[in-house]
Amino acid sequence: MATPSLLLLLADGRFPAGAHAHSGGLEAAVAAGRVTDLASLEAFLAGRLATAGLVGAAFAAAAHRAAVAETVGSAHPARSARPSDPPAGSAGRSGALARLDAELDARTAAPALRAVSRRQGRALLRAGRTIWPGAPFADLPQKPGGAHQPLVLGLLCAAAGLSRVETATIAAYGTLTGAASAGVRLLGLDPYQVQALLVGLADACDGTAADAARAADDPPERLPAAAAPLADIHAEIHATWEVRLFAS
Repeated sequence: MATPSLLLLLADGRFPAGAHAHSGGLEAAVAAGRVTDLASLEAFLAGRLATAGLVGAAFAAAAHRAAVAETVGSAHPARSARPSDPPAGSAGRSGALARLDAELDARTAAPALRAVSRRQGRALLRAGRTIWPGAPFADLPQKPGGAHQPLVLGLLCAAAGLSRVETATIAAYGTLTGAASAGVRLLGLDPYQVQALLVGLADACDGTAADAARAADDPPERLPAAAAPLADIHAEIHATWEVRLFAS
């Protein structure tokens, strides 16, 4: 299967990783009256891309970098190794992924969102192990809740032969499409208009992915740390609801 087809496959919301069960915080934002129509949905998506999208894409790209450390990194195939490059081999990869896991935890203030990231990571890992059983998933941090979703995505994309930029694109794209799809269900919006909205955000998504891929050259502690405190508050409130349409 050609690489472009694999990119489409992994970016598809129908990929069996449970993404369809999550609204990316939109359900709580709708309940709070902060998203009510197409214009406010666009603002919500743009904000999500600039925060969770950038952070998730950077960490996915950094995990991809750790997975391909033996070849220095697919985003810069011609350059020589840098001092900040993770050591080659399983031990070096495990250490790099553990640092990334800790740094992503530090950037995810809401316990509810940390749990969601790890839950989505477990679901993605099940699919990854079935499709690419030879991938180095055993090097992921052995946390009780599992590894964060962006880390699993990075290893999965590396196993699929995708580039660092393609990995970041899938991560950034996923932060938009899940919430956009939820907007159709939660607000009864015209799906054609929502798709047109996503087309309008395509350049911003590509730019975010490119920024994230470049940032992945930095040490984990210097990766993007864009935050959305209101989204953290909404996530904690949403987690207390007894009746809800989406898991997050």
